[in-house]
Amino acid sequence: MGRRSQEDRDAMTVEIVFALVSGAVLAAAAFSAVAAPTVFLDLPRTAERVVLLSGAVVSAVVFVARLVDVLWGFPRREHGRPVGALRPQAPSQPSQPGRTRPDS
Repeated sequence: MGRRSQEDRDAMTVEIVFALVSGAVLAAAAFSAVAAPTVFLDLPRTAERVVLLSGAVVSAVVFVARLVDVLWGFPRREHGRPVGALRPQAPSQPSQPGRTRPDS
């Protein structure tokens, strides 16, 4: 594989930041959904700790799953070519001689 262009490095940076931010937002939402009963219900101390621990575990799993989902699919999403691959060159001449108009 050749050297990556600045465009490829920038695209990878944006994708990593997107994965981190969206993973954090989804993890916070998952934790809030699982831990909500501790706010609204009068649970015993042990049950409250179990619910909070469950929320932490679920949010960690959601965060990692989101990171893997976003970053695993990134090289395949970029115009059907892996990051760092050479870009195809446009032909310098029409594919058929004598046809110069785009609609012919």
